[in-house]
Amino acid sequence: MTDFSVQTQPELVEWTIRSPGQSDLEILADIYLTVRRETFVWVDPASFRHEDFKAHTQGEYLWLAEAPSGEIAGFMTLWPPDDFIHMLYVSKPWQGQGAGAALLAALPDWPHNKYRLKCLVKNSRAKAFYCSKGFVVTGSGTSPEGDFEEMSFYPDA
Repeated sequence: MTDFSVQTQPELVEWTIRSPGQSDLEILADIYLTVRRETFVWVDPASFRHEDFKAHTQGEYLWLAEAPSGEIAGFMTLWPPDDFIHMLYVSKPWQGQGAGAALLAALPDWPHNKYRLKCLVKNSRAKAFYCSKGFVVTGSGTSPEGDFEEMSFYPDA
């Protein structure tokens, strides 16, 4: 995967989106653990473990968003056989500053390809973000963390 920069509006943060190096994986695991505990407050925080990151990203494409300061703000994973966005997590201080949009822009052939994801119903901020990027609800289900909605992005015809 090629590294590239994405400039977002209105914040004008120039994000570098790249594949992680081995030295980045610990930081990504920290982000995964912290954001899950901060966001999914209805789930017992002890059920989230640091080692979940490695187990939950096996076989997936992985990108990270790096701020101009070099700080890693978040990451996204994709299960390629199904064009399924498995994870998109941004650290709390960086939320709302364009990192999530920059990560989506890194998807292969975005926005000309169909993508899917699952969003927990109680995670209203994430759902609003995905809706603002053109995702629509296409199904629903239940997971150990609660009810979710399947959301799909359909490219313009």
